[in-house]
Amino acid sequence: MADGRAARGRFIVVEGGDGSGKGGVIEALSARLTAADHDLLVTREPGGTDEGLKLRELLLSAEGAVWDQGAELLLMTAARIQHVKRVIAPALAAGRIVLCDRFVGSTLAYQGAGRGISESLIRGLHRDLVDDLWPDITVLLDVDPRVGLARSRARLSDAELDEGRFEDLDIGFHDRVRGGFLDQAQHDVERTLVIDAARPADQVRADAITQVLARLDLLPS
Repeated sequence: MADGRAARGRFIVVEGGDGSGKGGVIEALSARLTAADHDLLVTREPGGTDEGLKLRELLLSAEGAVWDQGAELLLMTAARIQHVKRVIAPALAAGRIVLCDRFVGSTLAYQGAGRGISESLIRGLHRDLVDDLWPDITVLLDVDPRVGLARSRARLSDAELDEGRFEDLDIGFHDRVRGGFLDQAQHDVERTLVIDAARPADQVRADAITQVLARLDLLPS
């Protein structure tokens, strides 16, 4: 730019239900963008800051506290405030590409559609406390929760991770979460890429890479 300031970066978020394959897609996207010499920051929610990691342990532990749904929403939002103010916004201002595992779309799906909290309340908190920051591109990995939950439980067991509090909720909850994600996609088609995540992982990752690069205008001519 003529005044010497960096152009704003691009904010890409990968969303989806438990076991949809977000981690593998983020790893594949990260490798492709890094190989092309893009300045990339990879982060996740809840997490991304020291405070966020502590809240992640509190919120996701299957052996942890039973949170009231309102408290759960506020803790998720608190982690996001720290994450945006200290990590995401500075990276975008510096012109970096930020690739994030979950963002406010997950709150709308899990605490909104899943828990039944008012969407207007969630959006109001995001507007007033998180600077109304939204992704430039959302990659939604869509899969039947019965398939996704089986994958996620196997992953948690293999890795001996105590992050299964949401996996332990009933299938009706997870069906509502999936519906919440798809409803968001329907209302934001310009910025959302819906990818069939029931397919083999290599196909899902390749599809995600192709669609994201096309949206970023980075595909070779």
